[in-house]
Amino acid sequence: MKFTEEQRFNQLWLWAILLGVSLFPAYLIFRQLLFGPPVGEEPMSNATMLLIALSISMPVWLFSRLALLTEIDSREIRIRFVPFVRRVVSWEEVEKAEVIDYGFIGGWGIRYGSKYGTAYNVQGRMGLALELKNGKKLLVGTQKPDELRSFLTNIRPIPR
Repeated sequence: MKFTEEQRFNQLWLWAILLGVSLFPAYLIFRQLLFGPPVGEEPMSNATMLLIALSISMPVWLFSRLALLTEIDSREIRIRFVPFVRRVVSWEEVEKAEVIDYGFIGGWGIRYGSKYGTAYNVQGRMGLALELKNGKKLLVGTQKPDELRSFLTNIRPIPR
């Protein structure tokens, strides 16, 4: 028995901002590179334009690859914030675990220093809050809070 969840940044408003910010410079770059007339009174070289195109497209591409993957079974909790973090927490390390409404913790992504310790979240306000026996805290966002609560209840009695 295993709980799995994959979350991505799929907020429409976020993608509208990302694409909106990158479309105008991309239009100017490709206009010069593909259709020939230089852009502006003192145009950049094609090589510089290509560098700018890469510097605009790489962050957007990277953002499209970001994903929060959570796998939980009776032995451990596996968290991957692709492509940056891979973390495994054994249930033997866990003092307390509960699904909570954590509200707003300063944004999405990887958040350090919140009152929940290190937080991994992509959207929403629900997550698995862990308190470890060594005193550290960890929060993993979820879009399936009811399913996660049910799963945790069924795999083992969790200290509360």
